[in-house]
Amino acid sequence: MSLKEDVGREQWASRLGFILAAMGSAVGLGNVWRFAYVTGENGGAAFLLIYLACILLIGIPIVMAEFTIGRKAKSDAVGSFEKLAPGKPWKIAGLMGVAAAFMILSFYGVIAGWISYYFVNYLTGNLWTAPEGGYEGFFVDFITNPYHPLLWQFLFMAATIAIVYVGVKKGIERSNKILMPLLGVLLIGLSAYGLTLGGAREGLAFLFSPDWSALTDPNIYLAALGQAFFSLSLGMGALITYGSYLSNKERLPGAAASVAGLDTLFAIVAGIMIFPAVFAFGIEPASGPGLVFMIMPDVFDSISMGWLFGLLFFFLLAAAALSSAVSLLEVAVAYFIRRFSWSRRKAALVIGGIIFLLGIPSSLGQGILSNVAIIGGRDILDSIDFIASNILLPLGGLMIALFMGWGFKKADALSDSDFGDTWLGNAWLFLLRYFAPVAIFIIFLSSIGLLDLILNLFR
Repeated sequence: MSLKEDVGREQWASRLGFILAAMGSAVGLGNVWRFAYVTGENGGAAFLLIYLACILLIGIPIVMAEFTIGRKAKSDAVGSFEKLAPGKPWKIAGLMGVAAAFMILSFYGVIAGWISYYFVNYLTGNLWTAPEGGYEGFFVDFITNPYHPLLWQFLFMAATIAIVYVGVKKGIERSNKILMPLLGVLLIGLSAYGLTLGGAREGLAFLFSPDWSALTDPNIYLAALGQAFFSLSLGMGALITYGSYLSNKERLPGAAASVAGLDTLFAIVAGIMIFPAVFAFGIEPASGPGLVFMIMPDVFDSISMGWLFGLLFFFLLAAAALSSAVSLLEVAVAYFIRRFSWSRRKAALVIGGIIFLLGIPSSLGQGILSNVAIIGGRDILDSIDFIASNILLPLGGLMIALFMGWGFKKADALSDSDFGDTWLGNAWLFLLRYFAPVAIFIIFLSSIGLLDLILNLFR
């Protein structure tokens, strides 16, 4: 296949800008706190080993596939499949990615609004000491308020829209050139402080000294696969969209390895930041998502100048959330720009506004709509998360792997990916054709409860 490069389409100003933007898509709340509590719930170091294997064997191959598809087609997540395979159903993968971007950003904006609220309260001094009712009461009172969280959700979405509104070079690339290095400095600084705490030895042992007996638990493999998928933003079209702004002169293998490697490094450093504090203050590693909002403020309250660390911590989370939110909005905006010939400004404002409105039920579901359960007893936010993260993303990722592995001619795939007919290129295609689809299919079956049913038939 040979497609002309669209000279009128926006492009990244530099390779570094592209890598930082792609990192911004991958590095988000999933790295900074989701990785920590999922690791805590699944045994620490044993989980980390399996997670790293999943990044290497599944994550990097699909990142490469998404970059290759995007750069080859020079289009959005849906348009790329329409260009490369006209008249064939592969574009369903792109449509699922756009749908997932809408759904994920709708509740992502809600949670990011909570984080922004905490950051501002540390900035103004309201959380320098424990509030009346404690940090848990403070958090519950805030999220159950019908109006207050909506204001912070709106402010966060407004910042996201503003960056996408400006464009690829001046908005997305420029913001990530600031946010990503700043995130790295903050993570390293907070991690260095964590190593001075009394729980550093136990925290590092938990993260890096495996309990080999944990490898007998099948759930740890599914959790690691799911975290790798979530962390790298696979299957939602973000990396296809970002890859479409990349010049044909840039080589993809190094970019994919850089994005996946740095994304994984961010997650591990976040673990070094959190687990020493967890053990130093006697916190259960498997405390779950509430670790950020109800437990970490107590930790900061117990140390000298804890308000400063709380301020930096929540700024870090807010910055990570913003970089990922921008990529999610860009997936939908790029599609609507092409599909309906909208200007970037119109698409950013309209689609961003719609996504904000879609997020309102998820916010109200923590309070006045908390009695509403949709899927398996889950509240509104968790139900939307379940549909997007456990159905749309795995199926989208599965189709991307199959499309690159089987929908392309082998020679085209090796050439367009910049691998060439090398052992590394052939290994990449083998993983896309066989290993990754099987692994992703297992995740999907497990997430919808069919895996146990199938296994029970053979027992």
